[in-house]
Amino acid sequence: MYVDALLGVSLVLTFSQLGSAQTLVVDGQVLNANESTVAPAFVVIDAASSNATADLFPGETHQLTDAVLANLTDLGLTNIILFGFADPATARNESIIGPCKTLPGEFVVFPGQITNRVFDLLLGGSLIQTKPFASPCYSDYGNQDAARCNEITSHWSDDSYIHTNDPTSINAILFEGTSCVPHTVNPWALNCTIGAYPTMSVNVTTVSQIQLAINMARTQNLRLVIKNTGHDYSAKSTGAGAVSLWTHNLKDIKYYANYEEGSYKGPAFKMGAGVQMFEAYEAAHKQNLTIVGAEGKTVGLTGGYILGGGHSPLSSIYGMAADQVLSMELVTADGRFATASETSNPDLFWALRGGGGSTYGVVTSMVIKAFPEIPVTTMSFSLSSGDQVTVDQFWQAVRAYFEDFVKYTDAGNYAHFNLNATSGSYVWDMAPWFAPNMSVTELQALADPFFKSIEGIGIDLQPVYQEYSNFYDAWDKSFPLESWGTNLARYGSRLFPRENWEDPTKLSSTFDAIRYVVDGGGIVSAYNVAAAPKSGYPDNAVNPAWRTAVLHAIDIAAWTQDMYTELITIWSNVLTSDWGARWRSVSPTSGAYLSESDYIEPDFQRSFWGDKYDRLYQLKKKLDPWDVFYAQNAVGSEHWEMSDFIFGNLPSQNSRLCLKGRGV
Repeated sequence: MYVDALLGVSLVLTFSQLGSAQTLVVDGQVLNANESTVAPAFVVIDAASSNATADLFPGETHQLTDAVLANLTDLGLTNIILFGFADPATARNESIIGPCKTLPGEFVVFPGQITNRVFDLLLGGSLIQTKPFASPCYSDYGNQDAARCNEITSHWSDDSYIHTNDPTSINAILFEGTSCVPHTVNPWALNCTIGAYPTMSVNVTTVSQIQLAINMARTQNLRLVIKNTGHDYSAKSTGAGAVSLWTHNLKDIKYYANYEEGSYKGPAFKMGAGVQMFEAYEAAHKQNLTIVGAEGKTVGLTGGYILGGGHSPLSSIYGMAADQVLSMELVTADGRFATASETSNPDLFWALRGGGGSTYGVVTSMVIKAFPEIPVTTMSFSLSSGDQVTVDQFWQAVRAYFEDFVKYTDAGNYAHFNLNATSGSYVWDMAPWFAPNMSVTELQALADPFFKSIEGIGIDLQPVYQEYSNFYDAWDKSFPLESWGTNLARYGSRLFPRENWEDPTKLSSTFDAIRYVVDGGGIVSAYNVAAAPKSGYPDNAVNPAWRTAVLHAIDIAAWTQDMYTELITIWSNVLTSDWGARWRSVSPTSGAYLSESDYIEPDFQRSFWGDKYDRLYQLKKKLDPWDVFYAQNAVGSEHWEMSDFIFGNLPSQNSRLCLKGRGV
């Protein structure tokens, strides 16, 4: 190999030179840049060099450095300047390329030989040109395959594993533009287009690959997105013309029996950014431990879930998932690798725990606390209106359950329940009531007043109890694989505070607001959960509304494929302007959970972060003055806008992203 990579950019190129042939110079000889002359651009650093207690994972030791870049510059590798580092302190106020993120074909090097050749060489061959997940169902990408299409179609909505294993597939396809889906999702689709899926993805296995992508995106003013699993309600993992960092394969896990970091001493796990809940919980279970994580089996633990806060079946006992983080490794917008902890970049550490994903950097791993394995008892039941139960009795029963939400969370309980009347009858599913550290007898005693009230209403509710010796089995058996990928619904949410249960009038207003959605044809998927454990919680960027909440409720407006666009638009608007407004009116000092929220949440800054937003915003401007990182409703996103809209008011990710008022 002529290039073993090593460098500090002083080379200056004019943009007129950027489209030239890709070459380098060795001993005065001009050579074509290819696999035999250019090695991946990294140097291996000491695994113990992290500012955290935990050593770096192998992929984290492969880093781009000033010396790597200097060597490539000395060898005359064409356009290496595009991969150089930057300094936030000397950043321009605006990209020299213009006020809009570059779309394919607008700039001589994107896409082109630099992104399709030199970039891939420096990455080590990890660049993936996007073919949408459902493209085998069409002829547009030259990979039409009836058998593969049938497999994708049959599992499109019920198997999130297949989507999270794809570099670009996302959950929120409505905001992507539904550009390439099976005919069961869009019966009228004639072809498959790339839509808002990124132009290309980097299959990330090393830090250096992230650094190269960030530096290239910054210098060319490209849109950069990050996909871990793609669960996010707001399509944060996609964007038209973008370069994507696919962190799904950062799967390293290491257990520490006696870990020390800051004030913490105890068991901990270091987990790569691609580790999913089923993998994380399994690793903890093997050590007779548990961790604070999500319900969903394929959710990425150390990606947007924790960065957004992360509520959990264990939150009423231990708090949010973000509260358990001891340190993080990441690459920031200047392309540099950094550690964030109580003692290393503490402001960044504060912001990363709850400040949202796709905002401050690309996380490669986290160290998180672990807790002793605990027994769990669950309870499930279903109630429907009909011949045996009147509508009035149905709602009296639900109200009886609402009465003691504070008592339940104070006891460490968590419950996920659903309410709807979409079938013509009112339906209430408890799925499930989850009681950590409780036996069946203890849960029965806790819920006894509720069931006595149910009997008084004249309802014979028959709950099913199940006792587990450990959290892992309870989680695995209680929560089904999450659904995926519909363009026939929109979601909103609200955190309802404890104070609403301490005032009978406020409680009645809260209950009426929940019922209002169901009576109006909506679906409510809700969680009786708290996030202010008796043991306390750290100061971080988690929405302060979480610390007073006892109910996290999601409202869902759904429609059918045969509805006219005008009717869908009205129905979509009801979610924000009617149901959402009603929920906000009964909880004016609270907020919403950003990871499960309205795509066009009003005043999202205060709703998602309350009085913490100003600090988050100032840090964003300090660390990422270029706005390398952008996502819908992320910190600092208020300065940007999409050029097109879905249903008139939903920003389409399949459109141009420009500074507000500066689009062309």
